[in-house]
Amino acid sequence: MLFPVALHPSIGDGSVTVAFRRWKRPTVVAGGTLLTAVGQLAIDAVDEVDEADLTDADARAAGHPSLDDLRATFRPGDDRTLYRIRFHVAGDDPRAALRADDDLDPDGRRSIDEQLARWDRASASGPWTVATLQAIGAAPGAPSRLLAPELDVDQPTLKRRVRQLKGLGLTESLEVGYRLSPRGRRYLDP
Repeated sequence: MLFPVALHPSIGDGSVTVAFRRWKRPTVVAGGTLLTAVGQLAIDAVDEVDEADLTDADARAAGHPSLDDLRATFRPGDDRTLYRIRFHVAGDDPRAALRADDDLDPDGRRSIDEQLARWDRASASGPWTVATLQAIGAAPGAPSRLLAPELDVDQPTLKRRVRQLKGLGLTESLEVGYRLSPRGRRYLDP
């Protein structure tokens, strides 16, 4: 579940506590958490709602100035179920501290090696992890639309792979594109 960059400050300060999404089935669950650019969000509730029941207060809680503005974000003719997701900031993104930790001892390096090897073995297209890290390192800030063809994958696959690498603290997302984290740079350049 992504949030527009313009909402990040309002989510961070707690003034935006609701999101509305149309899904075939929810991608988050009450009691779960979600890692975002703002930090870790705790999901308090996920409820089906009827668009006709939405109010201006709902729109404001979602960071919109009016109900009409919120409704304008919904795609016309979308017959998927509308959900209200209530959340609060639970803390910092734990990956942020991991990204900054570039003191890789032998056990830490071995752990990363093992995970990357598992992902490479599981990939139908063959090893991809180190090539992806090297491509990001060679072109910091390059968007996925430029990196994907270079790596011979489609954009959704590249984005999923970068999220995996981000989970190990090796990459970080920028407003546009990606870069290696200090940990990722240290991993590639022991």
